[in-house]
Parts: sequence; C-alpha cells; structure tokens
Amino acid sequence: MNIVNLVKIALRALSNNKMRGFLTMLGIIIGVASVIAMIAIGQGATKGIQSQISEMGSNLIMIQPGGDMRGGVRQSSSAMETLKMADYESILNNSRYLTAVSPIVNSSGQMVFGANNTPTTIYGVNQDYMDIRRYKIDDGEMFSEQDIVAAAKVCIVGKTVVDKLFTNGENPIGQVVRFKQIPFRIIGVLKSKGFNAMGMDQDDVILAPYTTIQKRVLAITYLQSLNASVVKEEYSAAAIDEISEILRTNHKLKPGDADDFNIRSMEEISSMMTSVTTILTMLLAAVAGISLIVGGIGIMNIMYVSVTERTREIGLRMSIGAKGIDIMAQFLIESILISLTGGAIGVLFGFGISFIVNMFTPTSVQLWSVLLAFAVCTVTGIFFGWYPAKKASQLDPIEAIRYE
Repeated sequence: MNIVNLVKIALRALSNNKMRGFLTMLGIIIGVASVIAMIAIGQGATKGIQSQISEMGSNLIMIQPGGDMRGGVRQSSSAMETLKMADYESILNNSRYLTAVSPIVNSSGQMVFGANNTPTTIYGVNQDYMDIRRYKIDDGEMFSEQDIVAAAKVCIVGKTVVDKLFTNGENPIGQVVRFKQIPFRIIGVLKSKGFNAMGMDQDDVILAPYTTIQKRVLAITYLQSLNASVVKEEYSAAAIDEISEILRTNHKLKPGDADDFNIRSMEEISSMMTSVTTILTMLLAAVAGISLIVGGIGIMNIMYVSVTERTREIGLRMSIGAKGIDIMAQFLIESILISLTGGAIGVLFGFGISFIVNMFTPTSVQLWSVLLAFAVCTVTGIFFGWYPAKKASQLDPIEAIRYE
C-alpha cells in the first residue's frame, strides 16, 4: 500500500471523529502556543534589556579607584585619590581601542531655583561624555572647551530636573540655579532618555565642566572615575587590558602588586543580564513544554482507542493482503497528522498570543522556536503513536475479524 493511500485513510479516519480528533490535538495546540509565546516574551525582554544598555552606552568602560588598606583599615574606593589628570591624559593619548574618554567628578545635593528645589547629582565631565553615554542636547548648547579651561559656572540639565524646578513653564535656558550656594547658568537641556535597565532615572542629571566641579564644588585635584568608549564592543577585553597596563605603569605598580583601580565594561553587565533572561526563558519554555508531553499521552490514549474500535477493519485489511508494516504505517501516519495539525494550529495561537502581549511589553517571535515546535510535534507523533501502531500491526487477522 503506497503512502498516498495511507494518508487518505488516515484523513478519512480523522474526519469521521472530528471532535475527538480536535480534543486530542488540544494538548499539542496549548503546548506549542505556550512554548512559542514564552520564548517570544523572553527574547523580547532580552532585546529590551540590550536596547536599554545600548542607550547607556554599550561600548562603555568605567574606570574607578580601587579600595586600599590604610592603618589596617580597608578604605572604600570613593575615598581613594589614585586617579589623576595624568592618568586621563595617558589613556587618552596612548590607547588604541578608545574613541572617547571623559573625566568624572560628581557631588550630590539640593539644586535650587526660586522657591523650588530638588535633590540631584551634578556630574563634572567633558564634551566626550555626551557620545560615551549617548546623551543629546534637546535645547540650547553644550559647554565648550573654553568653559572647561575657565572652570565656568555653566551646566546642562535633564528633563526631570527641569520639571521639578521650573514648575511654571519657564524656559530653563539662561536661568541661574544654585547648587550648594554656587550659581550655575543653564545653557542646555538634555533630550529625555527615561529609566535605564537598573531602574535609574537618566533624566535626573546635571552636567557641568569637570574643572568647575573639582575647583568650585569639591575643591579636589584628583578624579573620582573615568568613562571611556571602545571602538567596537568586541574590543572591550583588549581595551581593558590596555588601560590596566597604562594605569599600572603610571602608578608604578610592580609585578605581583594588586591593582589600585577597578575597570568594568557594559559588556559584562549585558552578558550577565542576558544570561539571566535566557535562563528564565528556557525555564518558562520547559514548563510550557510539559503540556506537549500531556498532549502526546493524549495521542497515545486515543490511538489505543482507535486500534480497539477498528480491530475488525484491521483484520479485514490483513486478510486481503495488507502487511503488518502497512497497518503500522497507517496508524503512525494518523498519529503524526494529529500532532502536526495541532502544531500548526498551536503556531497560529502562539503568534496571536505574542501579538497581544506585544501591546503591553515587547515580544520577539523567533523562527527557530517555530521550527522547534514542528520538530517536537513530529517526534511526539512518532514517539507516542508508535506503540499503538505496533500493537495494531501484530494483531492476528482471524482473531481480529472475530472481534466484537
């Protein structure tokens, strides 16, 4: 008996029991739809995190002082003064993998305008900081190199600061605000970036020349940290090694001495968060995949019922020349058709669920998840349909014909 006839017989058997066939498919439909939707949600979350990290500066490298022991007491990195302007200049002039470097000094306090005030942090940076952290000017202009040299009392503010200080709709450009009793003239407003992946408000920020914060606010000569941008993200490890070598040379550290600085890249943070979301996605997909096993058991059960109901039919086919392999193929094809049809319907439901969820949170349906679903459906149909089909092929024709 050829394969076409076997498929026709299987389709005819399924059409004679439409409701039973649909209920059998239901477990497969739910399983496939759940797997596709869970993977789509997980992949959407991963892409969302990567996008937010990219907004923070995916090529970002952060250089900070390291903790040290003084008088038997370990000091925090914020209390250390190991980063100097000479380190910034050495990294800027000697690194091959960096496109931009910015000194960082900052201070927290109240920013005041008229009767309004807000707690915030003012960051002392240079012009490269805008490219490193992907900030853009929405209104006004960026401070100049001359402002840095002169330690000018000018600043750029974020949208959150504007909303809290200028409650009557005043134009912030040109306005004078006070931070720790020091007047700053606003010359620009940053384009809004919202919250980042760690839940920090990226608009609650004030940028000023780093020399101004060093001299007029903190009265220090050292740097609290450095931010740098790598040419390409894949060069992050090489850039870290290069920066480490430059700083160890500058700080006259001997082989075997511990680093008195810390270097971190956004690649590390991105990899960590991506691995977490991947594990959660696989866990959700595995839980959803349990319904595929339940669906497979349903197929096995219904195939057993089908073999029992059609025992006389099997006997008649075998008595007129059908071989055991033909009977086995007939029921195996029927099992696979149930599984694949349920899988196709499940894929449509999976796309529909992903589309609905996408209205509330980003999702990303992956082609490999659809192919995986069909592969699993085929395997499920073969695995759970084989034993009932095998049992049918081993029936004795005479006993089968006599079966009531």
